Amino acid sequence: MNEHYDLIVLGAGSAARDAAGKAKRDYGANVAMVERERWGGSCPNIACRPTKAYLTAAELVHDVNVEAAGRGIRVSRAEIDVAQLREWKNSIRRDQDSWVEVLGTQYTTVAGEATFADARTVRVDGRDLTADRILIATGGRTAVPPIPGLRDVQWLDHISALELERVPESLLVLGGGPVGLEFAQIFARFGSRVTLVNHGTQIAARADTEAAAELAAALEDEGIEIVLTPGGVERFTRTPRGITAELTGGRMIVVSDVLLATGRVANVEALGLDAIGVDASPRGIGVDVHQRTSVDGIWAAGDAAAGPQLTPAAQYQARVAVDDMFGNVRDADYAVLPTAIFTDPELGGVGLTEAEARAVGFEVEVVKHPVAAVTRAQFSSSKRGLYKVVFDRATRRVLGVHVVSRGASDIVGTLALALRLGLTVDDMAAVHHVYPSYSEGLKAAAEQATKVETKGQTLRV
Repeated sequence: MNEHYDLIVLGAGSAARDAAGKAKRDYGANVAMVERERWGGSCPNIACRPTKAYLTAAELVHDVNVEAAGRGIRVSRAEIDVAQLREWKNSIRRDQDSWVEVLGTQYTTVAGEATFADARTVRVDGRDLTADRILIATGGRTAVPPIPGLRDVQWLDHISALELERVPESLLVLGGGPVGLEFAQIFARFGSRVTLVNHGTQIAARADTEAAAELAAALEDEGIEIVLTPGGVERFTRTPRGITAELTGGRMIVVSDVLLATGRVANVEALGLDAIGVDASPRGIGVDVHQRTSVDGIWAAGDAAAGPQLTPAAQYQARVAVDDMFGNVRDADYAVLPTAIFTDPELGGVGLTEAEARAVGFEVEVVKHPVAAVTRAQFSSSKRGLYKVVFDRATRRVLGVHVVSRGASDIVGTLALALRLGLTVDDMAAVHHVYPSYSEGLKAAAEQATKVETKGQTLRV
């Protein structure tokens, strides 16, 4: 006998939980949630929260070893106790029994691998669940590139790296996106010799070029070697000395460990999407602006869907999808999407990069201010950092803001609404700010674009 629900949600991560909660709260829906592996999803269990725990520990180690003495603080050299760090990391996340208990009080929870029997029926271990609305939110996993010899290397990813019982002596990080950059700095500050290899001309490929370069310089100041290459690693070989990586161009790097940060693939293979006509690829399920798939009655959100792979974006997509399911149609809009890489300094951005603004036809102007000139930064030995404002010459409207500093994520996050409402560079220059704070650097940058009328002439100061 089939079990019928108003909504079936496949997955139990950020998108799935937001969708289920909204459907029940706003529309009174009877929801079934199916999860095969990890209740709560990646973010609280193996990604956002535990990774930031390690970043916090790495920042403390760095500040004790680099900053403390110059501030008159007498301490011995800080070293990381990996076992204790893991114990603390595990203590700040919910265990699986607790997740099941919490979710089970709100929805029908079904553990197991889901497969579509048809476009309205999901089969889980012989149990058939039916609904007129189904959301696929099954998340993603580390993409494993087809590099010869990689199978012979016991590589790490963001999950296994958090379970290490030792600090790698030397580490090759493959990939210069957020995951690769954050883990490169974590282990460098823990004591590893770190080399980061990135395919392309800059780290943080989606970031503003100047902001990415400033972050790269800050990481290199800490001893992280960054190798930008048009190819990448051509081959891995395990030898008695360790793991040898042969790079495009012939350079050899020998390390004790390799960490893959080479992107994500969607968890969709087991769903049987081909049989019901849902368009999907390893990069995700194709969706429109309402998160609808190619099959009526089926939506997708989060890392399982093609689009931004960010926790807040997954939650946003889930809400768009649920509203659409119940007749309140709206479009997903990413025109003003704040993002951040949680290195130290952080790289935060919102709106268009300079290159993107030029590409879409704006007559672009840019103003910048160095973090080193901000009072707050003078309490730190690091002087790397940047405030960059991209704006339209004709309307003065701010198109994008890019910040490399401590607290950059907070700075750009609070600007999202202002950009959506049409903030101009003159507004930014005229607003009050807190002193001394990192945020005042934006005002200092914007002031460089302020128009001053003097004897009938327009000057820039």
